[in-house]
Amino acid sequence: MPTRTARTAWNGGLQDGSGQVELTSSKAGTFDVDFPKRASDSPEGQTSPEELVAAAHAACFAMSLANEVGQAGGTPHGIEVSAEVELGPDDKNGGFTLTGIRLTGSVEAEGLDDAGFVQAVDAAEAGCPVSKALAAVAISVDISRA
Repeated sequence: MPTRTARTAWNGGLQDGSGQVELTSSKAGTFDVDFPKRASDSPEGQTSPEELVAAAHAACFAMSLANEVGQAGGTPHGIEVSAEVELGPDDKNGGFTLTGIRLTGSVEAEGLDDAGFVQAVDAAEAGCPVSKALAAVAISVDISRA
């Protein structure tokens, strides 16, 4: 199986420094990061580790769900998944931690009854590699039929 890489170059301290995240494997882009914008409600055009985790989780879950719908005998026509990854204080260890992830979305598919649909969503959650990697974070899933 393939390995994917990313690289970050950081200059300065946490509060006054900044960096760039490079998606090295795909060469899809380089993105600015800094802590004040990461911890702010307004990212002002900069990404954050949490946004990158959200992107990875949404993509992985959508692929997993497409697979599970097909495995259950359905035909997926369209799947939309959004992920919200929340950063908050780590009351136990200090610093910060991911405090929750919410996956929401909809599926347009035929050939599945309601029970089969629920089973496919549950199996997608259990089988998504990113969900498995993030198992220490509370993940909620709210996927509906389109």
